[in-house]
Amino acid sequence: MRNALEVERLTKRFGDFTAVDNISFTVREGEIFGFLGANGAGKTTAMRMLCGLSRPTSGEARVAGFDVYRESERIKRHIGYMSQKFSLYGDLKVWENIRLFGGIYGLSEKQIQAKMAELLHDLGLEPERDTLVNALPLGWKQKLAFSIALIHEPDIVFLDEPTGGVDPVTRRRFWELIYAAAAKGTTIFVTTHYMDEAEYCDRVSIMVDGRIEALDSPAALKAHYQADNMNEVFQSLARGAKRGE
Repeated sequence: MRNALEVERLTKRFGDFTAVDNISFTVREGEIFGFLGANGAGKTTAMRMLCGLSRPTSGEARVAGFDVYRESERIKRHIGYMSQKFSLYGDLKVWENIRLFGGIYGLSEKQIQAKMAELLHDLGLEPERDTLVNALPLGWKQKLAFSIALIHEPDIVFLDEPTGGVDPVTRRRFWELIYAAAAKGTTIFVTTHYMDEAEYCDRVSIMVDGRIEALDSPAALKAHYQADNMNEVFQSLARGAKRGE
């Protein structure tokens, strides 16, 4: 199986501060990869480099086969992105958001119309086609944002704290969408604060103070740290952190 992400000694400095310190890892195609760490650990900075939004200080990275230094624009066309804020326009209707992002991702008018019909049907949102996004329940907004991040069939989708602020049942349903996307071959790169969600990932990395301190399957990490759950694994690693929240 090919790698969707290849990262080698990736580093980002801001003056004297090293936000991301020499990290190396690979993510396989179709894998659900959890990227964990406390606030200030360097997760968001690392993700921005991988999305082609921030230039590394040093090291190498290839995303969907493209080099982060020379091919950042091509990377952007082959990835999807969803943040905790869901990246939707609340004052636009559901169909207007789909059309807008389809255009941003470079789809033709014909492709947008076909994708819109498919997406509204799959999400059960056909009756809400003309509803303003702000009027949708949080869980529906979340599903819509995720589906829009996949509208151009990207190789990799980056999810930055995608389930923040929603209830456990909605979170669980959202993970069913993630599993379905991965089953179709999309690589999922997800950051989360919820350690129960780490259990749903194929493999998990844990960042502490800009470095990856652990990387393995949840089962292997729990065995190694003699922990009952991923929260205990995380706590045992985070105890050594020097950076605060």
